[in-house]
Amino acid sequence: MTSMNGNGFSTEEDSRGGYDQICCLIDNGSHCIRQAGNASYSKRIQKTVQQRNLKLTRDDGVAHIYICDHHKTVIQSVRKRKRKDSEDDRNSPDADDDVPEIDFFQMPVNSLRRYKRHYKLPTKPGMNKAQLADLVARHFKTIPVIEKEALTFFIYMAKNYKSKFDQKHIETLPS
Repeated sequence: MTSMNGNGFSTEEDSRGGYDQICCLIDNGSHCIRQAGNASYSKRIQKTVQQRNLKLTRDDGVAHIYICDHHKTVIQSVRKRKRKDSEDDRNSPDADDDVPEIDFFQMPVNSLRRYKRHYKLPTKPGMNKAQLADLVARHFKTIPVIEKEALTFFIYMAKNYKSKFDQKHIETLPS
């Protein structure tokens, strides 16, 4: 069995990833007997386990912090950050947690009006800025974005079409 040095550093045996060790977790009061993998039970993971009220604790009698693939999968399945690409995640309540919020009220009124005109959003005459910002925000959240396509298009445009700044910079370089 491997051990930790008194100074807190892992020994060379520990760095192998725990392939000859068992999982360091206690699952619902029972010691896990599965083979440990290379995933470790870090402080961040421990915090996730506590926040999600999983009945997992680290066995203090074990010298390593490696967990089995089963517990790794269990912990990953309850974490907040999930891939936005998967269909299952789009309808989950956590799906919008990682999307940055845009404060449309900070935008100028003429920008909000141009957005409204571009997307032909139906409005009542005489809407104030707050109402217009709310309308634009609700519409903006409904626009579907395919991340792979958007990133691919962005990279293509960035590589093939220089910005005005790049053109000015090129013109000032000596020949």
